[in-house]
Amino acid sequence: MTGRANSMIPNSIIIVGGGASGVVLAAHLLKSSNPDLRVTLIEKRPHFGQGIAYSTLLSAHVLNVSAAGMSAYADDPGNFWRWLQERGFATPEQAPVYAPRSIYARYLGELLDELEAREKQTGRLRLIREESLSITPTASGVEVALANGTSVVAHLAVLATGHDEEPAQGHAVRMGSEADTALPTDASVMVLGTGLSMVDAFLALEQRGHRGDIIAVSRRGLLPSPHRKGNPIKLDVADIPLGTQLSYFVGWFRDLIKENQKAGIDWRDVVDGLRPFNQKIWQNWPASAKRRFVEHTKAWWDIHRHRMAPEVYARVTEAVRSGRIRLVAGRVIDIARNGAFAVQVQSRHTQRLESFEVARIYDCSGIVRDISTSSNSVVRSLVDRGLARPDPLRIGLDVSARCEIIAGDGTVSAKILAVGPLTRGTFFEIDAIPDIRVQCARLSKQLLG
Repeated sequence: MTGRANSMIPNSIIIVGGGASGVVLAAHLLKSSNPDLRVTLIEKRPHFGQGIAYSTLLSAHVLNVSAAGMSAYADDPGNFWRWLQERGFATPEQAPVYAPRSIYARYLGELLDELEAREKQTGRLRLIREESLSITPTASGVEVALANGTSVVAHLAVLATGHDEEPAQGHAVRMGSEADTALPTDASVMVLGTGLSMVDAFLALEQRGHRGDIIAVSRRGLLPSPHRKGNPIKLDVADIPLGTQLSYFVGWFRDLIKENQKAGIDWRDVVDGLRPFNQKIWQNWPASAKRRFVEHTKAWWDIHRHRMAPEVYARVTEAVRSGRIRLVAGRVIDIARNGAFAVQVQSRHTQRLESFEVARIYDCSGIVRDISTSSNSVVRSLVDRGLARPDPLRIGLDVSARCEIIAGDGTVSAKILAVGPLTRGTFFEIDAIPDIRVQCARLSKQLLG
């Protein structure tokens, strides 16, 4: 590539972001038989298909969805499960299997390798390892500027940049960052957050041989629940009170769980039975219900909806039982450093202050809470230039039901679209592969017919 192209390629699509969402979208687009289709996948990391979630090499970092639900293809849900068995990573009697995330990265990598080999003669797939800086609409399409000074043009661009973590706050560091230097194995550490990111941090510390105390602090001090094998209940959209206020909906849902538990049905099967309707529920809520859910209910929903593999849950709860992990419901009031860190935490329940002395503070508070502060150059550029805007809750970019980016003045773009976690303001449940692959399949059909 040597600078800007001189002419447009028919049916050309640039996917900005070559992590899981980008690879899944490319795979769905390339199911088309259109010989004139051109898909360009751009990723700044050395390897495609990884992103934040699947770049870990730690075997204890496993998927939070069983292998049966992790196919990249919406129309072939057993694809990943067969892939595992064909390569000797699993046998049918082991189901459900929660495979290491590094294995899933390998699956996506092989999938892309196969697509690249298949399309080598057609030229329908092009892979670029470079950082994207901006997307600019042109008279005939879009131009994506790259960090190496060149640019790529196409009819349209799809943002698939995945999760964006908030920068570590204050004295805290991110697990695995340059600041995460070696610690004495018996050192006490504090983790900000008690969700799945905290679980990952605990497993990483154990892998390093760390045996010191871990104080995990969050507003509610709650751990994600474990998966159990079950059968989701069958619901019809007519059964669900769409468009109601949050308090009414929560009451209905609690009653539904109680009724099913009386019949011997696990609450997980009720939560999972609601899954096909989660996006419709979110989209039918009034703005006030969405805001209240994010501020007050989401933490409870997350620990029941986004669960841990049973073997990981067993390790974490044993660490809690033995005192290795201490869960604290509260908020950090003050941090002073004099060699070690002196941290004051105010209890959520008693309002009392408690002091902790720790050698390091890990920030596991998760994803960006305001998309306009994103560390992603393309996202920030679009918002700064008014070509995109945050959704009303600022948890993602504002997009239409057709995944089209909405500009600062409210106009809907036919040239710049988005998939995956960036679209959570519109779709909400769009963080996991089972939801992303359906979104990608729909978008592919929308774009290519």
